[in-house]
Amino acid sequence: MKKIIWSVLVGLMSLALLAAAAGYWAVEQVNTYGHTSLILDNSKELDVKPGTTVRQVVRQLAKDGVLSEDWRFKGLLWLHPEMANIRAGLYELTPGETLLSLLDQLHEGKVKNFSLTLVEGQTIAQWQAQLAHQPHLRFQPGAFTRVMAKEHASGRPEGRFFPDTYHYSAGQSADEILTQSYLKMQQELEQAWAQRDKSLPLKTPYDLLTLASIVEKETGQATERGWVAAVFVNRLRKGMRLQTDPTVIYGMGERYRGNITKRDLREKTPYNTYRINGLPPTPIAAPSLASLQAAANPAKVSYLYFVSRNDGSHVFSNTLKEHNRAVNKFQRNQ
Repeated sequence: MKKIIWSVLVGLMSLALLAAAAGYWAVEQVNTYGHTSLILDNSKELDVKPGTTVRQVVRQLAKDGVLSEDWRFKGLLWLHPEMANIRAGLYELTPGETLLSLLDQLHEGKVKNFSLTLVEGQTIAQWQAQLAHQPHLRFQPGAFTRVMAKEHASGRPEGRFFPDTYHYSAGQSADEILTQSYLKMQQELEQAWAQRDKSLPLKTPYDLLTLASIVEKETGQATERGWVAAVFVNRLRKGMRLQTDPTVIYGMGERYRGNITKRDLREKTPYNTYRINGLPPTPIAAPSLASLQAAANPAKVSYLYFVSRNDGSHVFSNTLKEHNRAVNKFQRNQ
């Protein structure tokens, strides 16, 4: 009897060992499957619609040849049951990524992010064209004025939005990005106005914004912004017209084709600072933070004129005689 019992115990132990070995093998197979890289040569977008299950996602990826679907996937969900809960959205699959890392993305909702750069010195019209063609971004005409109305602001949107790089996910509304941009500009403008040179001949923060937009359009040289701002401030103080070409171009609108004629300079538009006194009625572009700061605190120089050297830099002059000499040298080749 003892021998029989012993034989049964040995048999049961052997079965248990075999079962343990089989279980260990199965777990190893499942883990190997989970850490196997997806079959990708290039990045691939994965659009998970609301209501889609994780099994449907894996089935589609297997159909696309991105991975193989077999019994080990069920084992993977058994080991990681939380991975069955996934979130809808647009995801990006990258070469070298594993099935487990993909499932983690889907579970955590780590959707693909896109970037949008609203460039300083550009106009609302240019930004609208950019937004209308931005991938995976919902854009409806009137977004800028709609955002301003939501923030209880009135007037034209030109210059009222901050140029910067913004991030969004697929399907997000452009209004959300523009709200960030609008609030950022109001914050930076308020700070620049509070820290301005109190002797500036400017009455409101909006005047500062308008001046900054002209500075932005006149130079891309960081070292010149303060001098350019000083020229315009000095002219305002003396009652001289600003006579800046970018305001003429803005007033021409779609008629501008790359050149300004004498007739254009004589045309009296609300923006032609060769014909009007003081600042134009609105900004003419989106100023950068650097231009805002330069307009708020111009350089302490007495310059009244500047002319381009045709290399991105300018020659600054105190008198009209000096300015004409610079014009002859750099613009007329005399």
